[in-house]
Amino acid sequence: MKDISILLAFSAGLLSFLSPCVLPLVPAYVSYLTGSSIEELKDDKAKLSTLYKSIGFVVGFSIVFILMEVSISFLGKLLILDSDLFRKIGGTVIVAFGLHTLGVFKVKSFYREKRLLSFDKIKGPFSSVLMGMAFAAGWTPCIGPILSSILIYSTSMDSIGKGVLLLIMYSLGLAVPFLLTAMAIESFTKQFKKFSKYLPIISIISGLLMIIMGIIIFTDKLSKLSGYLDFINF
Repeated sequence: MKDISILLAFSAGLLSFLSPCVLPLVPAYVSYLTGSSIEELKDDKAKLSTLYKSIGFVVGFSIVFILMEVSISFLGKLLILDSDLFRKIGGTVIVAFGLHTLGVFKVKSFYREKRLLSFDKIKGPFSSVLMGMAFAAGWTPCIGPILSSILIYSTSMDSIGKGVLLLIMYSLGLAVPFLLTAMAIESFTKQFKKFSKYLPIISIISGLLMIIMGIIIFTDKLSKLSGYLDFINF
């Protein structure tokens, strides 16, 4: 797999975390996970518990994202024989997602969170994992178009394993800043107001990247682009 694909997937996860529908809710997610207020998460024991539960949350949403990829890739390869047609359809859909994110037009369904299970009802030793799964399955409005773009792109891979790797990288892009923020949640809440004014810019960047990504997939120019970026090695 080309390094540019991995970079795109990780960047998409990072942009999902920075989206207006996720970043402002991070303190609420952390409070739900720990069962404590932000003010109560100051001592080392509380921070260790926060890290443990945040990792569970990350594992939960990663499982769902990967299962989504496996299901969509399998059905795509099973039902669509013309891979060139599927690539063009996928590219067109991703461009449409980008235009939606830019605000050129709005798809109302992307503003409905379909949470299948309330966080308040999730209890037990694996509650943080279940919360992560509920978050992923809820199809939160802002990450929907970005996640969909990565899922569509992953189906163009020549094997399901490569598609799974893309979703793992997407999950990491979402997970790393979440874990770092959870461990410094008190500082985050103090600094968020200063950063919040940049959220519309993040949406514009996300939309533009999705449009570019859609055009590249539609025109099948990803391999050519990867050639220009051979200096990037992981």
